[in-house]
Amino acid sequence: MALGERGGWDKSESRYCGVETDFNDDMPHLLSFNLSSGGFDFVVASLMDPNYRPSLMEKDIGGGSHVLPFAGSDLVLSPSQWSSHVVGKISSWIDLDSEDEILRTDSETTLKQEISWASHLSLQACLLPSPKGASCANYARCVNQILQSLNNMQLWLRIPLVKNDDDTTDFIPSGDSWELWNSFRLLCEHHSQLSVALDVLSSLPSANSLGRWLGEPVRAAIIHTDSFLTNARGYPCLSRRHQKLITGFLNHSIQVVISGKLNHGVPSVSLDSALDHTGTNVESSQRHSLRPYLDYIAYLYQRMDPLPEQERFELSYRDFLQSPLQGHNPLFHIISDEFCTIEFSNYYLSFQPLMDNLEAQTYETFEKDSVKYIQYQRAIGNALVDRVPDEEASSLTTVLMVVGAGRGPLVRASLQAAEETGRKLKIYAVEKNPNAVVTLHSLVRLEGWEKTVTIVSCDMRCWDAPEKADILVSELLGSFGDNELSPECLDGAQRFLKQDGISIPSSYTSFIQPVTASKLHNDVIPCLCAQVSPLEAISFSSKCALALQVKSHKDVVHFETAYVVKVHSVARLAPCEPVFTFTHPNFSTKKSNQRYKKLRFEIPSDTGSAMVHGFAGYFDAMLYKDVHLGIEPSTATPNMFSCCASSSVCFVESYFDTGLQIPAWFAIFFPLRTPVCIRPGSPLEVHFWRCCGSTKVWYEWCVASPNPSPVHNSNGRSYWVGL
Repeated sequence: MALGERGGWDKSESRYCGVETDFNDDMPHLLSFNLSSGGFDFVVASLMDPNYRPSLMEKDIGGGSHVLPFAGSDLVLSPSQWSSHVVGKISSWIDLDSEDEILRTDSETTLKQEISWASHLSLQACLLPSPKGASCANYARCVNQILQSLNNMQLWLRIPLVKNDDDTTDFIPSGDSWELWNSFRLLCEHHSQLSVALDVLSSLPSANSLGRWLGEPVRAAIIHTDSFLTNARGYPCLSRRHQKLITGFLNHSIQVVISGKLNHGVPSVSLDSALDHTGTNVESSQRHSLRPYLDYIAYLYQRMDPLPEQERFELSYRDFLQSPLQGHNPLFHIISDEFCTIEFSNYYLSFQPLMDNLEAQTYETFEKDSVKYIQYQRAIGNALVDRVPDEEASSLTTVLMVVGAGRGPLVRASLQAAEETGRKLKIYAVEKNPNAVVTLHSLVRLEGWEKTVTIVSCDMRCWDAPEKADILVSELLGSFGDNELSPECLDGAQRFLKQDGISIPSSYTSFIQPVTASKLHNDVIPCLCAQVSPLEAISFSSKCALALQVKSHKDVVHFETAYVVKVHSVARLAPCEPVFTFTHPNFSTKKSNQRYKKLRFEIPSDTGSAMVHGFAGYFDAMLYKDVHLGIEPSTATPNMFSCCASSSVCFVESYFDTGLQIPAWFAIFFPLRTPVCIRPGSPLEVHFWRCCGSTKVWYEWCVASPNPSPVHNSNGRSYWVGL
């Protein structure tokens, strides 16, 4: 059973908790005791007798055949029980980098035998033991070999959550366990089926150091019982920092595993008759010794604030890469953790405003963005008041043009602003989409706006306006500000505006920040996905089980494309920096929309080393004077997006706070073909270009330091927006 249901959450959003067990050749009893009596959802169980050594077995039988000492045959449990309730634990004694040749050979043989058996059982995941030393090349080599032929099973590498700034550990000379994980996954070529199971110990690294792991493929958090404190009533509890860490893990669909022995003297009265976290009476004879720890984790989960309705709506889009529409590339959606099958849609994409017409469902979705239109209405109202003095309000009519009027939300916002301020308006609604124009005509008739609103069915670049406008209003902003050709569109429409006219928006700036985003980086590679049962998907693969992933190392197109994405499982490594700014109107005779910017990011020293998989992009727009609109984290419009306000990095204490972001604008993700590892004290130097040709506009980007990368998307070969 799950950790419980919470108000405002569906059952599918429940989280699960497992328990690490010792070897037991009676698997049915082991499963029954820990699931039925203990209340856990799955077990992390040894698959083979820990005393087994291949070399000893061969000596005992003189080279003949033998039966491997697995924990029972595959028939002792049903296939669904093996798949849904058992995570295999590979023997902890194996050491594939040992100087002892016999131990090394035995380890390699045993590892392959156990993985083969786990695959035969159709387990969803296997827990690999931690590397025994700083050198893990042979261990990683063997695991990489296994991954090449593995089915959809995940391999969880056990890594202790350790980062000592001054000291070193016996097996981590640098004192930073992230370095151990990074070395291992580099040797395994960033394989998407290799994940992390973090051992959460009694002491925790710094908040910035912890934040790195949120962008890594962490599948489980193993909490040792000796990490728990004892409260005044004698029950186990966690420190505040541990609580925030665990609730953050739960918010990121990371499974929790309890490990160890009972270390707390739970009051005897609670053992006579107690309620578990589901409200079921549990008699003392049946009560699992680790039940108090499970109940505490369930308490933390149920105490978490329910997600707001908007965030619940956006759950399906978390870390779901969406490809921009392009002139020559097919539209595809990359599978995400929130889905079990690939879906094709044109929802929430970076549009080609000058080449494509939007569909009705897209208009409908964007029109539900009340925050955006409230801000536009405020800006238009302020502009009307500044444009027309109170004494002329009844006699002077302001000419306002909405370029790219769509189905009329900005027309409505303009008329409401005029009504609020007592100003008179004459509106031209210019729209090139003939289908949207049909809706506009219907809206005007329905609302009785015929005397106020003139509909123009034309591309704004081709229209000859009968008069100049006092105010020019548009909503052409994309996730990166200018990525939907707002500068080019408004340059073309600027001829409609009076010399002293007002453009809304008046300016906008794009921003980027480096991120660790292992999942997004893996999902950039096109993949295929098979349908799986909801329980299997939720329990062991963060709501998605990949049946097959096809990697094309020669195809750079996907890594040179910017993706619209609701970023969630990422670690933001440094504050955002501004990239490109555009101002309207721009009457300069030498204006150019080409841009170039060199940026330098400093990673906080206590973060430790980190992997940069790409850059998250945002924008902030000034609609009019002090009325702004944007998703840049530190200045985001209220109720649109809040994450890491002014901190230098999204650390644990603030990173896990749930923010809001309006559906119209998710972030944009610029991937790197090869992730870049940043060491403490080493600045990250990044270069971004906005390039303009006669028929298209495109971005190019690269890393110059500490390790140069190729210039991505050179000459717009992979990703561009057509003029």
